[in-house]
Amino acid sequence: MRNKHAILWIWMCLLPLALDYKAPDAQSGLAAQWLVVIPALGSTLILVMIAPRFTHPAPLRTFVATAVALSIGGSVVTQLAQGNDVGNYLRVLLPFMLFALGFVATCGPWKPLRVAQMEHALWYANVLCLVFTLVFGLAVGGPLHDVRYRIVSPTMLGLQAVLLHQFIVARRFSVTTVLVFIATLLIELLSVTRSLLVGTALLAMFATWIASPSLRHLLRASLRALGALLCIALIAASSAWFAPEVADHWAQRVFAAKQTSAGRDPTTITRLAEMRDQFDQVTSSAGTLLFGEGYGHEYRYSPIYLPDLQGQISEKDFYAIQDWTAGHNFWVYQLFAGGIVFGIGLPVAVLGALLRAGFACRRWRRVAPRDPMLGPFGRAVMLLAAMPATSIGGNPLGARFSGLVYGVALGLTVALYAQLHYRLDVVRERKRAEPNFARPVQAASLNTFVTSEPR
Repeated sequence: MRNKHAILWIWMCLLPLALDYKAPDAQSGLAAQWLVVIPALGSTLILVMIAPRFTHPAPLRTFVATAVALSIGGSVVTQLAQGNDVGNYLRVLLPFMLFALGFVATCGPWKPLRVAQMEHALWYANVLCLVFTLVFGLAVGGPLHDVRYRIVSPTMLGLQAVLLHQFIVARRFSVTTVLVFIATLLIELLSVTRSLLVGTALLAMFATWIASPSLRHLLRASLRALGALLCIALIAASSAWFAPEVADHWAQRVFAAKQTSAGRDPTTITRLAEMRDQFDQVTSSAGTLLFGEGYGHEYRYSPIYLPDLQGQISEKDFYAIQDWTAGHNFWVYQLFAGGIVFGIGLPVAVLGALLRAGFACRRWRRVAPRDPMLGPFGRAVMLLAAMPATSIGGNPLGARFSGLVYGVALGLTVALYAQLHYRLDVVRERKRAEPNFARPVQAASLNTFVTSEPR
């Protein structure tokens, strides 16, 4: 049946969580945070129920859906076996649940109009989250060393990825998109976070690769990517001129390793210490290696790295560190939480879908560059690519809003891949195999992929 309120559910799914924020303490603003989570959960569940269904086989969708279901559903088994604190388990699980719901809600053959509405909602939600996080972080106040942790939105690299697609792949420029891209670069510089700049550079390289089905396209796309990198360098130089305090912080971060007795960067050491403890815990027995320690399980810093942090942190404070949130490294934390059985599937599914869709996007840009659904497909692929880019310096599924956004990105990528694959590859092969194929090529229409009226 039709649902004339689908556009309302799309906006209610994405917009409220854009106002989510990290409270200064565990209890501050708890009611306000639930007020943005509940509408998003309810609207996403409604979209799951009204989503159209595929009538043709979609192997990639089946593989990704199985991996996501195994990772999320298997966490219950590990939780029952480990007996972790229920509250911590649910808090860590919530972004993963939103990721799964976002995927299921959008991995169906939605009509082009609905896909466009989802893209608009994603754009405005990401921009709103960017502005809200910046304003909230500055309102908290304090020195730059403290504020910089609060001004970066959890989906900023995703927003940059979509903009890089417009600049490098689609070759579309507007005043709004250029200003938003410059704003993201300024926030990166204010945050003094090296991993964000690395992520931006990798996304620019990925966009260049997608836009280059031939050598001629590669040269042109490289020039556009070079222009984007020059823009980054120009903004960085300008910020160093107008804000010397920011430049000093960058100098401290870049040369942090030389200022320590061990000659190693303290931030890198703490990340390695965290991952090493998670790895040691999960490999401590055959059971934990197979099924993991569970979401919300406590971990520390491995004492192996204590000598490297001499002069940076006292031994007492080092052993007092104890955390239960989603670890900073997405890949190691998935093994830590779900083991080989329940944890490996999700990272493999994300990387597999990204690589399969990336190669397909390159191929289809060569054989059908004017296909109307190729643009939304490319933007969905770029948004999904921001997920591993974000994992360089953090866990993309650690925040609720980013969990939902990247789930939607994965769903759109898989759904549009299945539709375009059938239209552009399968139909051509059928026509090539049967030259006198009398049946009209109805598969060229997206409506042939649904069992009922598209919503």
